Amino acid sequence: MQLSPLQLTRGYNLLVLLLSLGSFGGYGQSSRYDIRQHFDGLYAGYGDTTPGAAVLVVEGDSILFAEGYGTANLEYGIPVDTGTVFQVASISKQFTAFAVYLLAADGLIGLEDAAGQYLPELTQFAPAIRVDHLLSHTSGLKDHLALLTFAGWRMDEYVDNDQILRLVARQRELNFAPGSAFRYSNTNYVLLAELVERVSGMSLDAFLRERVFEPLGMDHTQFYDDHERLIPHRAYGYDFAAGRFKKEALNNSYVGSTGLFTTAADLAKWSANFYDPVVGDPALIATFNAATTLDNGSPAYADEQLGIRHAKGQFLREYRGLTSFIHTGSDGGFRAFLGRWPARRLTVILLSNDARFAPYPNGFGFAERYLEPVLGPYATFTPPVASPSGEKVAKPKAPLTPEAITGTYHSDELDSTFDLRFVDGKPLLSHFRLGDIPLRTDGKGGFSGVNWYSFTVDFPRGADGRVTGMEIVDFRGERLRFERMEEATATER
Repeated sequence: MQLSPLQLTRGYNLLVLLLSLGSFGGYGQSSRYDIRQHFDGLYAGYGDTTPGAAVLVVEGDSILFAEGYGTANLEYGIPVDTGTVFQVASISKQFTAFAVYLLAADGLIGLEDAAGQYLPELTQFAPAIRVDHLLSHTSGLKDHLALLTFAGWRMDEYVDNDQILRLVARQRELNFAPGSAFRYSNTNYVLLAELVERVSGMSLDAFLRERVFEPLGMDHTQFYDDHERLIPHRAYGYDFAAGRFKKEALNNSYVGSTGLFTTAADLAKWSANFYDPVVGDPALIATFNAATTLDNGSPAYADEQLGIRHAKGQFLREYRGLTSFIHTGSDGGFRAFLGRWPARRLTVILLSNDARFAPYPNGFGFAERYLEPVLGPYATFTPPVASPSGEKVAKPKAPLTPEAITGTYHSDELDSTFDLRFVDGKPLLSHFRLGDIPLRTDGKGGFSGVNWYSFTVDFPRGADGRVTGMEIVDFRGERLRFERMEEATATER
């Protein structure tokens, strides 16, 4: 049988992978579960005219499976393999967190230090946000994606860390008191990237290259802090719309919360460091993997029903007798999954340049099937019984008329202004940079729309029943407040 150029390329790159993962043992196939059949079936739709995915499964010192599916660059027909460089989005966070832990081990920072000691952009908040609050998503800071969205940025615009820092410095209100609750916020990790730079005197990329990437042999990994930099053997992200694939451009250079470009092979080396540390010692690794708690000592759950907690850029889950450390990534047309099951020394890596790819179901779903023979019984979750609060139920408010909410709304924190008006009886939210955003009504006085992401709109009222402002709530629950402007003030602006 004659092999196609694409198959020959993949075969050569698999040989390169095996040589690059010299610390691992042979290439093998588990007798418990047919991994090739699993992934060949799952990704049968990927080919020469579609984006694709790279898959790498390692257990102990053995590579159980390594394969590429589909195409890294649709314009040039370059195939995906396990050496293809992908942007891994939020998987970046664990690297940022590890850099902070290395600085703490060097004695240059304290994890319980006030973050404002290194980041004056945060000194306006009291009580103070600590470094460990940033690491654990318990700072209360609003997500910069929500802030950028309603400050007027479009998704395809250039954004860097400096722009995000300036936006954070304008904030005067947190979602909650630092350390009192958990809420995932990308802002935390952009700030940690800046902390690493200011304390070490090196960019996050340079610091990690010296302390992590080079010692571990991660030769194809970098934080992309210059969007004009060339990256050899990289994939491009795609989405599918109107019956065709289109590029999902990533024009930004902000790093910390995202921005890591890497390969499946390099991520396997990173994962192996948690089993047999080359960078950091076992004590550092154990502390790094410890689950987040709130300041009062109670567990901080990302999802209490599923038992999912957070541990420095990773989600920790006890499931059917095994502990896993997992994070997914989603940015532009890139999707990623990195999962570790320490008791089995199992690592599952899935990287894709297809925006339709579902990282968690694909990654965790495979692991559950593969590990089925050693998994325990399913656990049941009993939700806590709420006790009567004794509070009086508020009277329903009178419905809002178009006249009651038509007007101009401004946020000083975002330096952003929206006009709300009705055209042919339908509400439109208008911004001079974003244009008109149609709003939907639920028939009960509620409004919703879509900008970067879905959002809802509330209208607080004063004691006299008049609308005093507008609150936009994004899909993660970020509440952004806009004050209603009097007509004369709105005209001046």
